[in-house]
Amino acid sequence: MFLPLRDENPSGKFAFVNIGLLAANIAVFFYQLTLTPHVFKGFVMANAMVPARVSGWVNGATTFEAAFLPLITSMFLHAGFAHILGNMLFLWIFGDNVEAEFGHLQYLLFYLVCGVGAGLVHIAFNFHSHLPALGASGAISGVMGAYIVLEPRNRILCLLFIFVIRVPAVIVLGGWFAMQFLSGISSLGNAVNGGVAVWAHIGGFLIGVLIAMAAKRH
Repeated sequence: MFLPLRDENPSGKFAFVNIGLLAANIAVFFYQLTLTPHVFKGFVMANAMVPARVSGWVNGATTFEAAFLPLITSMFLHAGFAHILGNMLFLWIFGDNVEAEFGHLQYLLFYLVCGVGAGLVHIAFNFHSHLPALGASGAISGVMGAYIVLEPRNRILCLLFIFVIRVPAVIVLGGWFAMQFLSGISSLGNAVNGGVAVWAHIGGFLIGVLIAMAAKRH
């Protein structure tokens, strides 16, 4: 078990956008818990990202809003406690530093761009899938991609089985991306059957890297 716990170099600034994103995700999740199973299924299908709706829009079978609006709404849905806890932990650890570097409004725009971009990458690799994709992990992958560019030497406290160790961010995040990339490559040509949207993770991470690299040049 290898689990990041926190970084040793917090930004020192109040990351109110990052905290707001955490609060919004948690609020939506608790709203989901209030729904009956039937209503929950309808809520998810209406707001989750379904790649086949985009191919349906291309063929004139559905509206632009039905096909593309879930690229945003799906970013605030989660499938269960493990799903949201994992996502929010990574957002909490890495988001404040990125917000401090970009500025508050720019960070919000960056987060949304990474989330939408990650969703589009997922659609590109699963164009005819009718399975709903949901969660903030595409946008958070973008945050992680920016962090590895902006703060590669920051130490991350990680839980390795029962031991707490300090590992440079470039190794933690680089290793995470390598696992996602290998998983994505191994899935090419296979039918989509649910599970983790690895191409959304890969796409979001690379978008975050590119935006952060461009930002550093200015």
